[in-house]
Amino acid sequence: MNRRGSGVLLHITSLPSAYGIGDLGPVARRFVDLLVDAGQRYWQILPLNPTCPELGNSPYQGVSAFAGSTWLISPEQMVADGFLGPEDIADPPGFPAERVDYRAVMDYKNGLFDRAFERFKERGPDFRYKDFAAENVSWLNDYAIFVALKGEFPEKVWSDWPTGIRDRREEALKKYGAELADRILREKFLQYVFDHQWGVLKNHCRMRHLQIIGDIPIYVTYDSVDLWANPWLFKLGEQKKPAAVAGVPPDMFSSTGQLWGNPVYNWDVHREWGFGWWESRIDRTLALVDRLRLDHFRGFVQFWEVPAGEATAENGRWVDAPGRDLFTLLMRSRSCLPIIAEDLGYITPDVHEMMAHFGFPGMKILIFGFSGDVAGNPHAPHNITRDCVAYTGTHDNNTVRGWFEHVVSEDEKDLIFRYIGGPVSADQMPRILIRFAMLSPAGTVIVPMQDVLGLGKEARMNRPGTAEGNWEWRLRPEQMGEEGLREFAEVTRMYGRG
Repeated sequence: MNRRGSGVLLHITSLPSAYGIGDLGPVARRFVDLLVDAGQRYWQILPLNPTCPELGNSPYQGVSAFAGSTWLISPEQMVADGFLGPEDIADPPGFPAERVDYRAVMDYKNGLFDRAFERFKERGPDFRYKDFAAENVSWLNDYAIFVALKGEFPEKVWSDWPTGIRDRREEALKKYGAELADRILREKFLQYVFDHQWGVLKNHCRMRHLQIIGDIPIYVTYDSVDLWANPWLFKLGEQKKPAAVAGVPPDMFSSTGQLWGNPVYNWDVHREWGFGWWESRIDRTLALVDRLRLDHFRGFVQFWEVPAGEATAENGRWVDAPGRDLFTLLMRSRSCLPIIAEDLGYITPDVHEMMAHFGFPGMKILIFGFSGDVAGNPHAPHNITRDCVAYTGTHDNNTVRGWFEHVVSEDEKDLIFRYIGGPVSADQMPRILIRFAMLSPAGTVIVPMQDVLGLGKEARMNRPGTAEGNWEWRLRPEQMGEEGLREFAEVTRMYGRG
C-alpha cells in the first residue's frame, strides 16, 4: 500500500441479488468491474465467517474463524458449475430489495443446498473436492461435525452438550461421526462450494488488478467450533464456561463501558504453543484476501478483562498481551505482513509504538475530525498523515449524510462550515468529505459505498450496542451503475489515486 490509491467499502451481503442477499456470483464480478473502471485499487469487505440469527447475523460473531459463510454462495454460480439446474433457481421468492431477510434467505438457500448436495453425492466427490478437503483438514473436519452437532442439539451451547462429546472423547466423536455422517459431508461440500466460488471471484479481481481488503475480529464467539476444538487456548473455568470475558472500560461514550462477552485468550498457552492457532488463522484469511484489517488492534498490546458474570464492564482490568511476540514470529517467515491496524478508541502510546515497529498503518475517520480541538484532532483532514488509511466513516458509523443530519449539533455544524469555508447542505457533505480524504496525504483512502452514493441514515450498516436490524442494508440494482461512480472516478483521478 505504498502507492497512493483508493477503494470502496461494501460487504458482499449488500450487493444486489434476486436471491435475498448479496453473493459471490456474477453481480460481485460486475461490481469489481465498476470499481476498476472508476479507477479504484481496493475493495474492502467485512469478515467472511459463518453467521447466524442467534448472534444477530453479525460477521464479527461467527461460529468459525476459518470457515466461510455459506449464505454468500451464489445460486447462479451453482448452476454454472453444474450443482443445480436452471429450473432450480427460476422462481425465487419475492425478497425485499433493500434489506436482507436472513431467515427467508436461510430457508430458501437450504432448499437449494439440499438439492445440490444430492447431486454431489450421486456423482461422487471429484479430485477438486478431495484436494480441498485434504488442504483444509486442519479446520474442516472439526467445523463440519460442530455444525452437525449444533443441529443435533439446537437449543444448547457446546459446553451443555453430553459430557463425552463436549470433551471430544474419542468414542463420542466416533459415535456422532457415524450417526451424523451425511450432515457432516453436507457441510464439507458447502465449504468446498464457497471456496470454489470465492476463488472465481478472487481470480477476477486479480485479473483486473483490484485488491481485496479483508477483516479479522480479534475475538471469537464462545459458542463456536474454535472454543469447542481448542478450549485450552481460552480462559475457561468449570464446565468449560468462560472465566473472563472481553470488553472495554468506561469512557466518555459509556459510563459502564462495553461488555462484549467474548471469551478472552489464554495468551500464555498461545505463546507455549508457538502461536500456531493465530498463525493458521492469519494464513487462512490471507489466502482469501490481499490485505487484512485487524479489528481492535489495541487488544494485541493490552486487553480489558472482565470476570464472567459481571453485568457491566466496570470491574475489569488491563492485561498485557504478547502482540509483539506474535507479529515478530509472523514477520520472520513471511516476506510481508499486509495488515491494517484498527486503532480507534482509547489508544495508548505503546499501541502506536508497536504499529510503527512493524509498519502497520492505522485508521483515520473523517467524521471524527470535527470535535474538540479541531486544530489538533488527528482525524481532521489537515492532520492526516501518509502512513494511514483514511475513511469518511466505517460500517459502525452512520453515513456521512446521516451523521450530518442527525448527529452533528448546531455548534459543530458552525465549526464545520468555518472549516470548509462556508455553509453546505446535508446532501453536499459526503462529496466534500470524500474530496478531503482523497486530497489528503493518506496512502490509501476507503469510502463506504453509501457515502459514494450520498445516502442517508437509512443506509447505515450497523448500530453498535443494538441487537436487531443490523447487517441488513443492500444496494438496489439501479444504484450499482456507472453514473453513481462517475464523480467518484473523477475525484480519484484528480487527486492522483487512479
